[in-house]
Amino acid sequence: MSFVLDASVTACWCFPDEQSAAADAAMRRLLDEEALVPPLWALEIRNILLVNERRGRIEPEDSNAFLRDISLLPIRFRTDADPQSLLELARKHNLATYDASYLCLAVQASAPVATLDRSLARAVQAEGLQVIAA
Repeated sequence: MSFVLDASVTACWCFPDEQSAAADAAMRRLLDEEALVPPLWALEIRNILLVNERRGRIEPEDSNAFLRDISLLPIRFRTDADPQSLLELARKHNLATYDASYLCLAVQASAPVATLDRSLARAVQAEGLQVIAA
C-alpha cells in the first residue's frame, strides 16, 4: 500500500523542534510502503529549506544533506493528476490548488494522507480518506 506525503510532514524530519506524531508515523510507514507526492512537493521542500537558511535556522550543507537523505526514501512522484479534478477539489473544499494537488493524488490512489495542514486534513476526511496520525 502507499500513502500521500505532504511537505509539512517532510519538513518535520529536518527540524528537530518540529517533531510530530504524524511525521513519526509517516516515517515508520516508509519502512514498508512508498509515499506518493505531486511534483510540487520537491519545490515546496526546497523552498522550506531555503527560507530556513535565510533565517539562519539551517546551513546550506545541512539542507543539501537532508535532500540527499530523503532522495533515498521510497518516495515516488506522480504526475498523472487530472487538472480538472484538481480544480474541482480545490473549489469544493476551499483549498489552494497546491494543497488540492495532494488531495487529488490521494483520491486517485485511494490512499491515506500524511499532513499537518488542518484544511487539507479536513478535506481528506470529507473525501472519505484517512489522515495519518500517530
